[in-house]
Amino acid sequence: MPAAATAQEPGQEGPARIAVESAPRPTAAALRAEAPPIVDGRLDDPVWRQAQPLTGFVQSRPDTGAPATENTVVYFVYDDQALYIGAICYDSEPERYFISSLKQDFNSGSSDVFGVALDTYLDRRNGFMFLVNPGGALKDVQLFDDSRSENQAWEGPIRVETTRHDEGWTVEIEIPFSTLRFNPSEEDQTWGLQILRRIRRKAEDTFWAPLDRRDQIHKMSKAGTLTGFRGVGPGLNLRVKPYALAQDQTGTLVDEGRAGSQADLGFDVKFGVTPGLTLDLTYNTDFAQVEVDQEQVNLTRFPLFFPEKRDFFVENSGTFAFGDQSERSYRTGVSLRDLTLFHSRRIGLTGRGEPIPILGGARLTGRTAGFEVGLMNLQTRSSRGLPAENFSVMRARRSVFGTSDVGAIFINREATGSDIEGHPDFNRNVGFDANLRPLPSLLLAPFLAWTDSPDADGNAFAGRMWAGWRDELWDVSALWRHVGEDFNPTVGFVRRRDIRQSYATVGLHPRPPVPGVQEVNPWVELDYIRDLESVLVTRRRTAGFGISFLNGSGLTLNYTDRFELLREPFRVSRDATIPTGRYDFGSGSVQYRSAPGRALTGFVRVERGGFFDGTLTSLSGGLMWRPSHHLSVDLSANHNDISLPDGAFTADVFGGRVDYGLSTKVFASAFVQYNAAEDQFVTNVRFNYLYSPLSDIFLVYTERRDLAAGMTVERVLAAKVSRSIGF
Repeated sequence: MPAAATAQEPGQEGPARIAVESAPRPTAAALRAEAPPIVDGRLDDPVWRQAQPLTGFVQSRPDTGAPATENTVVYFVYDDQALYIGAICYDSEPERYFISSLKQDFNSGSSDVFGVALDTYLDRRNGFMFLVNPGGALKDVQLFDDSRSENQAWEGPIRVETTRHDEGWTVEIEIPFSTLRFNPSEEDQTWGLQILRRIRRKAEDTFWAPLDRRDQIHKMSKAGTLTGFRGVGPGLNLRVKPYALAQDQTGTLVDEGRAGSQADLGFDVKFGVTPGLTLDLTYNTDFAQVEVDQEQVNLTRFPLFFPEKRDFFVENSGTFAFGDQSERSYRTGVSLRDLTLFHSRRIGLTGRGEPIPILGGARLTGRTAGFEVGLMNLQTRSSRGLPAENFSVMRARRSVFGTSDVGAIFINREATGSDIEGHPDFNRNVGFDANLRPLPSLLLAPFLAWTDSPDADGNAFAGRMWAGWRDELWDVSALWRHVGEDFNPTVGFVRRRDIRQSYATVGLHPRPPVPGVQEVNPWVELDYIRDLESVLVTRRRTAGFGISFLNGSGLTLNYTDRFELLREPFRVSRDATIPTGRYDFGSGSVQYRSAPGRALTGFVRVERGGFFDGTLTSLSGGLMWRPSHHLSVDLSANHNDISLPDGAFTADVFGGRVDYGLSTKVFASAFVQYNAAEDQFVTNVRFNYLYSPLSDIFLVYTERRDLAAGMTVERVLAAKVSRSIGF
């Protein structure tokens, strides 16, 4: 292991605190190796002693601008095939580092972490991120638009090895150049570079290129620079992944054509068409290994949003996101869970989450001629009484003025097959959006969108203007939004139509000189929603106060005063209906989350107050027990007690999850949920063996029971084997 300075001792005089916003961006050089290092986590190959050591990390949290309390030394070397990263994470108390999990794509927020982000085009917007914990688990992520979105489903054949010792821990990473997108026509490569060291027990994040507490490693506009690459290229970049599936399905929700025992074959292909464009092909697409949706309590009169979990759609999802603003840094008043023009769960799933077979499709994503582009076409089979459908999405975005961008999207869904002749069934959408940053702390995010279908008649337009200001002290944003009564993106999601919304919020983030306190956050929000006749239908006025502690825990209190106009009766449960009328009510809540990075952590939230013409008491919480980095047990509960003039009822959801990682390649999990409102019990058990890079064996058992009816709604036992073959 190369020699390096040890950790700074308590009380030892070190470098002075710096102003991170004005600090110069650092530069480093990678070393070309005649013989590559052996990736074993030891850093004892001679080439590491020849490479430039990178050190001098600076805190973003808890003490912004102060030097790191523990030393970190990083090295970069490369050959014709790959980039190699070595790091020594010194620790004065090495027995106290925390490993949250050995699972791939582990929760990096609750673990000690070493991380690297690479901006391979040096556009200061996009890149790749690799996070590793001391147990050797890897989280690899594709980054978009200067931290605005990310693709956590992205995977590459990355090799990671770690060792733990009495001075801390050491990591080695091998990243094949074929995994990364960059321009090989440039003989000398220069990339953006950011490096993270997270020490969980101290709630400390330190960076090689200094950041303030608002930002994280994926903020590529504030990264440093990595030079020294010469004569490297991505190679052929072709990967084929066939799979074989055997499954048995029974239950009342199972499609008759898919019931019983079946075997199936399919494949995925990934090909680098150009250094900047990647083509994905899929045939007989299957998602048997995907975890079931989490049950939710719905006490509103609007539909629930369920996130996408299927890998094919999660991968590169940021390319197709429309109207997304930087929700990491702002209270926005609206999110993609309220309105999004493209929501991939509309492809291959019914509204109840039941699968519809996908015959196959293609997706082209990447960069060309200064544009970020995404093209996708998928074809489904007829199933469950629904016709076969074809889905097309075209997305383009271009950077302007450095850190701003403008874009457009077109979406088409069309029923296909002989059964729809003479009865056209289609839905088409077009939209234009922008994210403009005229000042470093000011972001503007407008969009315009239209939909069209055979039965469209009236106002099928939606638009938004959003502005946000966030600096180290102030957090201010405002929104105006219009959604027409006939705006209907059937491949998207719309929570409310026929509205005009006005929203504003003001918050502060001071850092008081109080022992143990990181920052406090008082804020107010005003949210007014009117129909298109300018009649007020919803009003929310909220005042809140939050405290973030140095150990990572937090306390939040708020009170919301509400008004709702009901023009139709609202059925809130099987036995309770709220009549039409005007309702003024309010409620208060308090929430506490404990510090992460401990064996036992949790959160609790209590809400009490009015609910239309009745009362609501809500109690939710979670308890996470991690006795070792191999095992974790999570329990969750959401209890709601509602009292109305015509009766009282409860709406409860309980869940439990056990994860066990034998190693970074063998995992098992069991997930159970009980939804009392629906009287349904769901079980999902999964076993995963990563027997080769990007190659898996899955065994999955899923059961959904309707306890009231005493029947099995769905029971699926599946075995799936996939093999990734690179060329």
